[in-house]
Amino acid sequence: MRVVVADDAVLIRSGLVKLLEEFGCEVVAEVGDGDALVEAVAEHKPDVSVVDVRMPPSFTDEGLRAATRAREIAPGAPVLILSQYVEVSYADDLLADARGAVGYLLKERVIDIEDFMDSLKRVAAGGTVFDPEVVSQLMVRRRKNDPVATLTPREKEVLGLMAEGHSNKAIGKKLFISDGAVEKHIRNIFTKLALSSEDGDHHRRVKAVLAYLRS
Repeated sequence: MRVVVADDAVLIRSGLVKLLEEFGCEVVAEVGDGDALVEAVAEHKPDVSVVDVRMPPSFTDEGLRAATRAREIAPGAPVLILSQYVEVSYADDLLADARGAVGYLLKERVIDIEDFMDSLKRVAAGGTVFDPEVVSQLMVRRRKNDPVATLTPREKEVLGLMAEGHSNKAIGKKLFISDGAVEKHIRNIFTKLALSSEDGDHHRRVKAVLAYLRS
């Protein structure tokens, strides 16, 4: 897996590079600002980029803005945001792309390296992975007439676990329900969110998660 790492903190960036290399990844570029990230993605077309949110010059949301620009240049380029902060200003722009391949994890809540690597692989493969705290803060900005509001409490639980990147089987185990029940809830979610079967289950799943995160 070819990876670009973008973090202005040299020690953190170096540590992340070494970790990725230990797990067999090839770090094709390591950068410390948003412009360099966009250039690296355009040049190397990595399998996934790991991006911090706050980078020079203003240390606010440069990482998110750069990730959005990078995906405009390289459509659908997988991006995993890894930060100490939840910034919502440009998160909607990043999430608005229904192609998926997006993740957002909080550094201090990454407690298992193998789980982190699994999340990275899922994003690289086109999936979506979001820390529950990120989901919670994004959900604060719930919009009126949101179709997600029509879901039952159980369906929202299922969709929330989908947003965290869990498989149907894992969702069933967490909620103590059968695989068939999980599939039924997901079908209901697709119907209520008006997601056509023509998109295929994978794309409908990504779109459902994005609708949940933008609601």
